[in-house]
Amino acid sequence: MIYIFSCSRLQMNQEKKYFLIASLNLCVLSLILQIDKCFAVDSQFVACEPINCKYGPKIRFPFYIQDEQEAYCGYPGFGLNCSEQGFPVVNIAGNEYIVEDISYQDHIFKLKNSVFNSTISNGCVSEIKNVSLDNRSFKFVNISRIYLLSKCNESLLEPFLKYKIGCGEELAMFDKDESFEFALQVCKNHVMVPVEMLGNEGNNQNIDYQVILRRGFRLSWTASNCSECAESGGRCGFDIPNFQFKCFCPDRPHSASCKPTRINKLRLILGSVLGGAVLIILVVALIVCCYKKEHKSCLYFTSKNKSSDPSLTHDFDGDSIYHGVSVFSYAELEEATSNFDSSNELGDGGFGAVYYGKLKDGREVAVKRLYEHNCKRMEQFKNEIEILTRLRHRNLVTLYGCTSKHSRELLLVYEYVPNGTVADHLNGDRAKDGFLAWPVRMNIAIETASALAYLHASDIIHRDVKTSNILLDGNCCVKVADFGLSRLFPNDATHVSTAPQGTAGYVDPEYHECYQLTDKSDVYSFGVVLVELISSMPAVDITRRRSEINLANLAINRIQRCAFDELIDPCLGFKSDAQVMRMTTSVAELAFRCLQLETDLRPTMDEVLETLKHIQGAYTDHTKDEKTKDEIVEKAPTSPKSDKVVLLNKMQLPPSPISVTERWVSSCGSSNISG
Repeated sequence: MIYIFSCSRLQMNQEKKYFLIASLNLCVLSLILQIDKCFAVDSQFVACEPINCKYGPKIRFPFYIQDEQEAYCGYPGFGLNCSEQGFPVVNIAGNEYIVEDISYQDHIFKLKNSVFNSTISNGCVSEIKNVSLDNRSFKFVNISRIYLLSKCNESLLEPFLKYKIGCGEELAMFDKDESFEFALQVCKNHVMVPVEMLGNEGNNQNIDYQVILRRGFRLSWTASNCSECAESGGRCGFDIPNFQFKCFCPDRPHSASCKPTRINKLRLILGSVLGGAVLIILVVALIVCCYKKEHKSCLYFTSKNKSSDPSLTHDFDGDSIYHGVSVFSYAELEEATSNFDSSNELGDGGFGAVYYGKLKDGREVAVKRLYEHNCKRMEQFKNEIEILTRLRHRNLVTLYGCTSKHSRELLLVYEYVPNGTVADHLNGDRAKDGFLAWPVRMNIAIETASALAYLHASDIIHRDVKTSNILLDGNCCVKVADFGLSRLFPNDATHVSTAPQGTAGYVDPEYHECYQLTDKSDVYSFGVVLVELISSMPAVDITRRRSEINLANLAINRIQRCAFDELIDPCLGFKSDAQVMRMTTSVAELAFRCLQLETDLRPTMDEVLETLKHIQGAYTDHTKDEKTKDEIVEKAPTSPKSDKVVLLNKMQLPPSPISVTERWVSSCGSSNISG
């Protein structure tokens, strides 16, 4: 097997990744071949590995299992079998004996006659044959003999019936019994059974023959000593053609022991050194690869080679340019923010605080100050720079620049958006300054959707869509901000697999559960934003009921029950203004579609934008038509995907949204790219 190591977690480009994988595979293959060459295993060595039946002792030389091992693994006549009950058994003179124990050190093994130890047999003489060792290398150990008699003259043997055992007219007696010779004359059949006696059992007239017969007996064997072969790392066997002992070695055939020769020692040492060297090189290459990739984003800040980054048109000091934006010194931004005075702090997010500042040229700016100066933060820092500098949209915040490579902190400089965030206006500090009327909220929804649709068209997923990342200027126009978590979407990919990132209450459940990020993940988050705009409720509120702490769950429940009056903020005029009722209800239905657990059921951001424009346009048309008393005629959206947009026929509120009849089921599709 070839093991593949890769740094996919670090998002290596494809060419380097394939080259690394090929190199590592080659190294591992070389290592395996070298080890195989240095430790070529003799097939006879493998075949003669000690083996077990289900029960009983381990079977090894001089014994072997006839059904599973080759005859050369043991001495001739030492073949055993595994019985149906799972015990090792040996056949001697036509009798089957269970091998109860083997002492390889003393060369003794204990046998039990299976007839006397069977639950379905009573030890009939007809099933037993006279014991003969068949000239094997076995000898009895401390045996006595019991004779089993059958087909006897009952009248003559009446005095001996107390010794009756087994089945039929069978008697048992020792050969030294005084009645032995007489019994042999009046009985037609008799067999001898070897047993071992304990103490004075032979002199006991009330002896229990069944117990003695079940006890069995022991045999000793004579065979070549295997200890020297085993101690040298070999396995003992038998050379059948030459009828002599043989030692099987792991790496070569041998006949005495497996002690390594000088040549084999050299091969072993050389193989170990080469294999170890390849393994060390492999591990070091992997570590260096991952380390370099992880710190690649740090290098342009720390490298003294100022020409190493092709995106630099000048030195990073002074008026240098990085990816088309200005590079500021830390001192310049420190002065602009009054030494990052707490009174200038505009907000505090998960990755850093944002401060108001004023540059020497008079521009008002917002300076984001990242909390940590490490490679992970630099990756997010660089990511936001690269994304924002390639985008141009009226509803995306403008990036003015960043700090230089010599800066002791990571700072990003944005245009200053003076009117705070949508979250501030809905349920934050600015909510008391002035209420956002419905037309303003509708514009916020459309402009935010427009910015996100533009991002998706540029193959970028925002990943952290929320009302606190939607800024408002003095005219309440939207500026979508915070691209630290954004990522470029690969071409020809339906999704990427990555650890979930984002804000509680806004994260796509399928993304959170299945680690599959798509543009529909932004659609889900925007669905939460729509619900916030019509309800004025926060996305997460622990004071609500447990099942409704997440606003998405609350909205789904209310919309499914058509309880719009329990969801839509009454201050918007929901109950007093029929047009507001129709529009907010339609936006709620659109939000419901965005919040579907199954991504395929959610609309695209283009469809969301077209639907919002359609709702706003229908409201305007309806207002104009009321003045002229004309009949309302809806215009279909011009989007090529307009057949998927919810049409508000004549702006009449349907009894319940069509989408609520769809089953809300989560499913995880297959991953097609990792990142």
